Amino acid sequence: MARARDKVLRPVHPNSGIQAMYRQKIGRLVDEMSRSYEHWLRAQYRAKPPVMAQDASPAVELQREVAKLGKQWQKRFDYAAPRLARWFATSVERRSMRALKAILKEGGLAVDFVMTPGMRDVFAATVAENVSLIKSIGSQYHTEIEGLVMRSASDGRDLSFLAKELKHRYGVTDRRAKLIAKDQNNKATAVFTRVRQQEVGITEAVWLHSHGGNEPRPTHLANSGKRYKIADGWFDPDPKVRRNIWPGELINCKCVPKPVVKGFS
Repeated sequence: MARARDKVLRPVHPNSGIQAMYRQKIGRLVDEMSRSYEHWLRAQYRAKPPVMAQDASPAVELQREVAKLGKQWQKRFDYAAPRLARWFATSVERRSMRALKAILKEGGLAVDFVMTPGMRDVFAATVAENVSLIKSIGSQYHTEIEGLVMRSASDGRDLSFLAKELKHRYGVTDRRAKLIAKDQNNKATAVFTRVRQQEVGITEAVWLHSHGGNEPRPTHLANSGKRYKIADGWFDPDPKVRRNIWPGELINCKCVPKPVVKGFS
């Protein structure tokens, strides 16, 4: 009689298509906001260029107007954030569920997933985190632009300086939006997969390093191929971490778990 042995299955990787679509949806908001601020600023300079840096009252009026624009855009982000976050979480949950179901079937486990209380909790947490991140894009951008405009007015900087600075701030914001889409796609895929694995009785997984990125985490690289308890995670000895974590949890972490089916004959 053959001795039962464990079988290590394929991992569920984050879906690049969902990441790209999420990035695109957030990017549209960022593009519109950036163009709106630039258009508004050019209009302000055309209306009263000589006195912007010389008279206190135009500066006060400028501050009032830029604050008004900021409120308008924050409303746009506050309205869009829950819808974008729910679309994203739903897309990742459904895709990861289908992928894990197919992988488990290959390993001899036929399962039908349902939305359990545990999954509802992590789904709600994922939506909430993404709502907060999306809203912060608008608020941080406005804070930076408001400070830039007021400093420019008080220092007598010209429109060309502001236009250059706006372009720089747009690049920073756009890169942050890209990072959010990539990092949240990794995190959501990892947490949904982990909860599903535990719900079907899988207790162990093998840590798999992605071998991607210019600066891989040495501790993650060293841990690649090793088992860990899914419920506990793995203790990362990195001095900046020094706690139990799971694949994909840390920012920019692209590691994934390979589920272990026990006693496979």
